[in-house]
Amino acid sequence: MTDTDVGAAASADTDRTGVAPATRAAAAAIVGITTYLEQARTGVWDVRSAVLPQVYLDSVTNAGGVAVLLPPQAPTPEAVDRVLGSLDALVLSGGADVDPALYGQDRHQHTSEPRVDRDSWELALLRGAIERDLPFLAICRGAQLLNVALGGTLHQHLPEVVGTERYQPGGGVFGAVDVTVTGPSLLADVLGGEAAGLTVQCYHHQALDRVARGLTVTATSEDGVIEAVEMPSARFGVGVQWHPEEDAADGRLFAALVAATR
Repeated sequence: MTDTDVGAAASADTDRTGVAPATRAAAAAIVGITTYLEQARTGVWDVRSAVLPQVYLDSVTNAGGVAVLLPPQAPTPEAVDRVLGSLDALVLSGGADVDPALYGQDRHQHTSEPRVDRDSWELALLRGAIERDLPFLAICRGAQLLNVALGGTLHQHLPEVVGTERYQPGGGVFGAVDVTVTGPSLLADVLGGEAAGLTVQCYHHQALDRVARGLTVTATSEDGVIEAVEMPSARFGVGVQWHPEEDAADGRLFAALVAATR
């Protein structure tokens, strides 16, 4: 190969930044997202499947990350260590209620059947991420699991506490809720200061009750429901009760998560 050929090959393998695509891909943050394990139908198949709404994936990739799905499985120390060792950040997605036995309560009539496989897998991942100081974003159920993992408790049926179902209208319709973000906090920094009047998309009938030691409340709704907590000791440890992935126009939380990996 001549010098000219080498130059042409190098040009083909780089862009205007002068960085090869393979190098850029290697530098992208690998973000693991926990998934549901549900009965799902596709084509002629109606089988138990690992599923997750695409909006989670889009939120990560739009922020410059690479999304990797983490379906529930046996949380052996070896498996958890291997998974976390390959990730740059972790997202705990929303979903079914956390088993109330994990915070010392009997199951309320409106609390869903425990998903023991998911609880144990995600608790192991979350605790491992905290030990490694791996950036994490815990969404809805994830925020509740974060609180439980650190010793906190939950309101099992929020309408009995606040007298409204506006946080979970039902039928797959998200409730638009105004929240106030307080500072100084990482969340306030990400959202551009104390963001009174921030409207978020909610779908939860449970919420944080006793807040675990090590967490700070950083957003509430007008009736006092805790809508966000964070772990000040972590590089990036944020739990939001709302669903930021549902707002495609506002990717700031996911962008901040990916930025924290750098």
